[in-house]
Amino acid sequence: MNTRKYLLPTAIAGVLAISLTACGGGGGGSTSSGGGDAAANLDGRGPITYVQGKDNSNVVRPLIDKWNAAHPDQKVTFKEQSDSADQQHDDLVQHFQAKDPNYDVVDVDVVWTAEFAAKGWLQPLKDKTAFDTSAMLPATVKTATYGGTLYAAPQTSDGGLLYYRKDLVPNPPKTWDEMMSMCSIAKQNNMGCYAGQFQKYEGLTVNASEAINSFGGKIVDDSGKASVNSTEAKDGLSKLVDAFKNGNIPAEAITYKEEDSRTAFQDGKLLFLRNWPYVYSIASKTDGSSKVADKFGIAPLPGKSGPGASSLGGHNVAMNVYSKNKATALDFMKFMTSEETEKFYATQGSLAPVLSSLYTDPDLTAKLPYLPTLLTSIQNAVPRPVTPFYPAVTKAVQDNAYAALKGEKTVDQAVADMQSAIEAAK
Repeated sequence: MNTRKYLLPTAIAGVLAISLTACGGGGGGSTSSGGGDAAANLDGRGPITYVQGKDNSNVVRPLIDKWNAAHPDQKVTFKEQSDSADQQHDDLVQHFQAKDPNYDVVDVDVVWTAEFAAKGWLQPLKDKTAFDTSAMLPATVKTATYGGTLYAAPQTSDGGLLYYRKDLVPNPPKTWDEMMSMCSIAKQNNMGCYAGQFQKYEGLTVNASEAINSFGGKIVDDSGKASVNSTEAKDGLSKLVDAFKNGNIPAEAITYKEEDSRTAFQDGKLLFLRNWPYVYSIASKTDGSSKVADKFGIAPLPGKSGPGASSLGGHNVAMNVYSKNKATALDFMKFMTSEETEKFYATQGSLAPVLSSLYTDPDLTAKLPYLPTLLTSIQNAVPRPVTPFYPAVTKAVQDNAYAALKGEKTVDQAVADMQSAIEAAK
């Protein structure tokens, strides 16, 4: 979901073998049984801890150093998690369940917001803790909202992009079928044609959802009801299944996560790659081993008849409802989403800004020419289901899409089973 280098962008939610109980969203004090007191410690100031996944792109540490230099009495300690989204999610859940006040500000994948808010673990951002989102992309604000209340601040967004070898393909494909027709070029150059992320984890939910949505299907409808058992959804999933069968997607891609696929593309083993914006800076600048540094271009994901529907990724920054120093936490959240910080995210880590104005900022677009393409991706993106039952929904998508890709189920059976499992999630 969406995912960034230090919190690999699919993030992207961990698949937990847990059963989420229905909880009301909404607002003021404790929002569910077991939740914290949202009215407590609103004026608290002092040292806090910021929790986020592995900082591989060295984005977090410079920001915290900058904050600490200006706030010697309210210093921030960085608690760095692993680079596994599943482990990050589990770690946050364990500390929230323990009512740990020391995880003051946490980085959450966009698909975790509803789950954590429904449990009463996140501080509602209203009244004394209100947060201004007026300059942010509306799609990002939606990912931070649950039950009509803002529970997190959009920090970075994410949209899927098509990386392609511009030295071999001067004009990128606009549709899926056009891309598949170019796979002969890959064969002529002894390389794989296309890959995304197809291991059975959150990345597969992203890739399967993009295929389904791009061909007119939906995982769930606007009311949250399962609606995946449709002709359109089958058509979309069939495109991935058929590409595995005929070799246009290499067999080893069934094991790929973000980094595996990035490495394959950088090593010159792929003609086309679906991945997130973070790949740009690594493949073109920061990884000296890249064999394609000046040989690749970026385009929107190809769809049925034009740009495809990317899964909306990204990360939100949220306040632990159990924090003792909420005033400091709120100020730090504002710092971590300021215009200066958003520019740093983009230039240092190729992370998609949440501020609308930055996509046309001359200085920024000069350094990051893919920004207009990324904006197209985000504007065509489809959010993953906003539901407190997301772990069960994503598991249904992963299990059945994976079985179809492996040839263990027909597409029809996989989609039917996906529908049944989503219906049973609640």
